[in-house]
Amino acid sequence: MRKYLLSAVAVAAVIAGTPAAFADQAAAMKWIDQEFQPSSLSKEEQAAEMDWFIKAAEPFAGMEINVLSEGIPTHSYESEVLTKAFEEITGIKVNHQILGEGEVVQAVQTQMQTGRNLYDAYVNDSDLIGTHSRLQLAYNLTDWMAGEGKDVTNPGLDLADFIGTQFTTGPDGDLYQLPDQQFANLYWFRKDWFDREDLQTAFKAKYGYDLGVPVNWSAYEDIAEFFSDDVKEIDGVRIFGHMDYGKRAPDLGWRMTDAWLSMAGAGDKGEPNGIPVDEWGIRMEAGTCNPVGASVTRGGAANGPAAVYAIRKWDEWLRKYAPPGAASFDFYQSLPALSQGNVAQQIFWYTAFTADMVKPQSEGNNTVDADGIPLWRMAPSPHGPYWEEGQKVGYQDVGSWTILKSTPVDRAKAAWLYAQFVVSKTVDVKKSHVGLTFIRESTVNDASFTERAPRLGGLVEFYRSPDRVAWSPTGINVPDYPKLAQIWWQQIGDVNSGAFTPQQAMDRLAGEMDITMARMQAADEAANVYGGCGPRLNEERDAEYWLSQPGAPKPKLDNEKPQGMTVNYDDLVARWAQN
Repeated sequence: MRKYLLSAVAVAAVIAGTPAAFADQAAAMKWIDQEFQPSSLSKEEQAAEMDWFIKAAEPFAGMEINVLSEGIPTHSYESEVLTKAFEEITGIKVNHQILGEGEVVQAVQTQMQTGRNLYDAYVNDSDLIGTHSRLQLAYNLTDWMAGEGKDVTNPGLDLADFIGTQFTTGPDGDLYQLPDQQFANLYWFRKDWFDREDLQTAFKAKYGYDLGVPVNWSAYEDIAEFFSDDVKEIDGVRIFGHMDYGKRAPDLGWRMTDAWLSMAGAGDKGEPNGIPVDEWGIRMEAGTCNPVGASVTRGGAANGPAAVYAIRKWDEWLRKYAPPGAASFDFYQSLPALSQGNVAQQIFWYTAFTADMVKPQSEGNNTVDADGIPLWRMAPSPHGPYWEEGQKVGYQDVGSWTILKSTPVDRAKAAWLYAQFVVSKTVDVKKSHVGLTFIRESTVNDASFTERAPRLGGLVEFYRSPDRVAWSPTGINVPDYPKLAQIWWQQIGDVNSGAFTPQQAMDRLAGEMDITMARMQAADEAANVYGGCGPRLNEERDAEYWLSQPGAPKPKLDNEKPQGMTVNYDDLVARWAQN
């Protein structure tokens, strides 16, 4: 039997002979004054928003709910601080558990498959938008807010203020997930080293163009070679021109599905994802909801020349230019390795790491100066030789609140209140200063971030720039993310281990994706599992047929290393400021 307990605030109020609501309002003002500053709202507006939460939560006071997210600073703040605030203000206790991203995806998949209510809400990547919109096992938030959840939907939620809802909207135009944190995959480099005249002179003498932010992969490779093989040492420390990771684990798959193939140029033009071929190499014709294949023989691009090139370069750079041991690092180990201060650049760097990379030297961060000012900057990701103007340039993670229909309505309502609380305008600016994962336009443009921008290495400038929209999550071409994502890391791991060549691994990966999608097709045709939007695979044809068609899959280039191109970072930021 579920136990409904009085919150500590309510108990104290009863003992003192004070109405609980008054105590909750006092708690709200305490949090507003002591924790939720700065804010895009005035204190009076914050108090009014919290008053709505107090009233809306009254039917659920004493309830205890469970939510799950992956472990990044934003979610640690929610779990350790915002749960306490929410309980004191609303009387609802939240157990906000943090696990690895792979475990979060597994929990979501298990709850969807079994119908057991493991958690009342998840911060689940918007990469699953194609899954949720097809399976219809998650609450359709557009319908929920207008119907069953209307009484617990914050009138000040202001969906138009969110910068990532286009990624959490299904092909039906409805919202299935509410963004909680958002971060991009950008290029990272040591600006202090790039600005050194002796290194600029030496680089130009060898390569014939300026040392700067690489526009293409050719320049990235030249810079990696230059720092690893020519410079070798700075201030008595052995340095390297590249950082990455390669451990055989689920996050190795995301290393590739997070737009790596698209950055090389494997997909088609189109926003937010390639049409008809996306960054996973899955083909889905415009105006339809049915994926038709991942293999080149079915019109996909997962094992095409551009995808194979992308995997080959990942493996080659990891071995030739990264610090020893990087090939055995996972996603989480690669961050502290970078903070040692012995790496010149990283092509695949998540802005979720910003909070750790701006820590002071006293905490072991060798990439800031004595005053805590970053010696590094972030910039747009370079693109490979198959890339064309109009393709996406990189990945943007949008971790979003998702509530499954297997969650009882009363618990779903309480969880929806917590989800809205942690993304509310009252809380969001302060939360964003902690985690640096922007979700609101009002927060990005808050004066406090204008003041802090010089200490954040280009993060604020990027999120205020028009370039931001060229970075996007996995899109609707992926019909069942949990089933398909698990194929990737195993096949890519076989490249890292040397068991298979990049071509062999991508052939196997594309083939396994098609086999898995064939099963989805059978299930959809037999029982409407995917609402009629499951795969409908093309018959296989000779690869040359598809390679001779316009768009992706693209035929192999005669020259996969064109002339390197760079841009001056300060000129780039100035261009952003003019837009």
